[in-house]
Amino acid sequence: QVQLVESGGGLVQPGGSLRLSCTASGFTFSNYAMRWYRQTPGKERELVAAISVGGSTNYANSVKGRFTISRHNAKNTVYLQMNSLKPEDTAVYYCKAREVLPGRVDDYWGQGTQVTVSS
Repeated sequence: QVQLVESGGGLVQPGGSLRLSCTASGFTFSNYAMRWYRQTPGKERELVAAISVGGSTNYANSVKGRFTISRHNAKNTVYLQMNSLKPEDTAVYYCKAREVLPGRVDDYWGQGTQVTVSS
């Protein structure tokens, strides 16, 4: 059974830090590119950060220099280190695993974790 379980969300003051984790099971984690998305009510889900199978990373402009995505294949886990948090970072954060094969794309989503940045 495929599962992605996010953790690490919570309430933090502006300028603070949080580290999100997403632990996978039920598939070969090292074969999958991993992404973090976020969503606020009434808005579309937004790509925040991505890490490839080989470890290359990409970030949304709004989080560059503040957020860092990393992966630990032996632990089947992807992380999102979030520093210098702003109120506009408040959202539900989701991780996604993607494997692209000839003629097929496999996408798996986690259930999300709430991040609230407020004083």
